[in-house]
Amino acid sequence: MGVRSVGVEEELLLVEPDTGHPRAVAAAVLRASNGQGQGPDSGSTASGSTAAGGTDSGSRDDGGPDPEQELEYELQLQQVETSTRPCLTLEELQGELRQARAAAAEAAGRVGVQVVALGTSPLPVEPETVGQPRYQRMAEAFGLTAQEQLTCGCHVHVQVDSDEEGVAVLDRIQPWLAPLLALSANSPFWQGGDSSYASFRYQAWGRWPCSGPTEWFGSAQAYQATVEQMVQTGTLLDSGMVYFDARLSEHYPTLEVRIADVCLRHEDAVLIAALVRALVETEARAWQQGAGPLRMRPELLRLAAWRASRSGVDGELLDPRTGRPGGAAAVTALLLAHVRDALADAGDLGTVTGLLTDVLRRGTGAAFQRDAARRTGNLRDVVTSAAGAITR
Repeated sequence: MGVRSVGVEEELLLVEPDTGHPRAVAAAVLRASNGQGQGPDSGSTASGSTAAGGTDSGSRDDGGPDPEQELEYELQLQQVETSTRPCLTLEELQGELRQARAAAAEAAGRVGVQVVALGTSPLPVEPETVGQPRYQRMAEAFGLTAQEQLTCGCHVHVQVDSDEEGVAVLDRIQPWLAPLLALSANSPFWQGGDSSYASFRYQAWGRWPCSGPTEWFGSAQAYQATVEQMVQTGTLLDSGMVYFDARLSEHYPTLEVRIADVCLRHEDAVLIAALVRALVETEARAWQQGAGPLRMRPELLRLAAWRASRSGVDGELLDPRTGRPGGAAAVTALLLAHVRDALADAGDLGTVTGLLTDVLRRGTGAAFQRDAARRTGNLRDVVTSAAGAITR
């Protein structure tokens, strides 16, 4: 196949510049993004035809970006989603991420708000669900789980050759996903208080009955049968609600890894994307060569993700080989060693090694947020500092 293409979707919060409070103005920001700019929109409900309950086409929520739209709706009106094109090099991906963030910031500025790359809002917020029929049905069916779900993640899409290859990789990468969450952790605050987690987004997201790690599928047929059975239970609205930590995209030839928080810095998103691509390539090669997989029971996978969510890179993670605790630096070094050949073959090893060293040295977005809060004692300043980092 050669170097696999990789793309990134990022969910961003919309906030007031002066107060840092989230604003439910996604409809106005999307209009501004599509060249229909309006003045500052103080309304709290969506006013576009799709958001007002017309056709359900504004946001896909199906595992892939809409290439015809610069920005898209997410579940709540206080957030938008950006997406890059498929990229072959990390330099190209970095440029795409910077451009997408800058475009979102420009569109938000036209309606008097800012975008911030935070996994959750540090300040108290009452989320307002987008008015599209599907999202409204979700709010009705899942109650507070949907109504309180204002979280922002980073979703990485990596090209796969077939569903069979995709499921083989999906099965094999499970033990390595928790370190990605630790490296991206960027949501320590929830409703105005410190959650004691580096990624509380992952905890809030875990309320969905269809989220989290997955057991071994063994084949694309078994994967598709499982998804079909999940939908047939009547619990989920459709297969787009299968919110596994990693899944096959329904509309693109990609494997989508969804475990990460949105990263404060765009270069951290590049790191996550590069590691995901290298994981996909590493495990695809192992599958093609008939090498035995590294398997971990789903109970341990959940514990590993919980540990990563709790402490990020500032505590112990679970060693994917043994399931035992290990320092974050040691466990991420194991991840780097595991994918070293794939990184080297793609020309990414030096870049990724440097980016990983930077994160471990300075900390994740969670550390940035807590440092800002300690310096000023004001969560508003956390948001302001994050807004300043959006296009750096």
